[in-house]
Amino acid sequence: MGAIVVVTTVGTEEQAYLIAREIVARRQAACVNIVPGIRSIYRWKGKICKDGELLLLVKTLEGEFEAVAATIRELHSYEVPEILSFAVTRGEQTFLDWIAGSVDKDAEFADEDEEEELAYED
Repeated sequence: MGAIVVVTTVGTEEQAYLIAREIVARRQAACVNIVPGIRSIYRWKGKICKDGELLLLVKTLEGEFEAVAATIRELHSYEVPEILSFAVTRGEQTFLDWIAGSVDKDAEFADEDEEEELAYED
């Protein structure tokens, strides 16, 4: 099963962290990068809007797309959240293996700090 990158944007750092944490905690993805400082210009309900956003880059497998999308829809404040998927056509094999192992819900390994609150530094 191939690796994909799912992207979404959110309006606040708190929402970015919540969505990222839940996706990783639910083993739907290996990693979520949060990229601040995005400026979005878009058309919404007949008006052109400009907003500051944060971009989330979700590293996962094709088979996890629906679960990732469902988590984003569940936790997202936008009426129509951006949820786009891009296939990874090439990548470092050890990194791709890490993604696969991280989303394996049957893996027999314990995450030492899975229940521990993550430290988040700017």
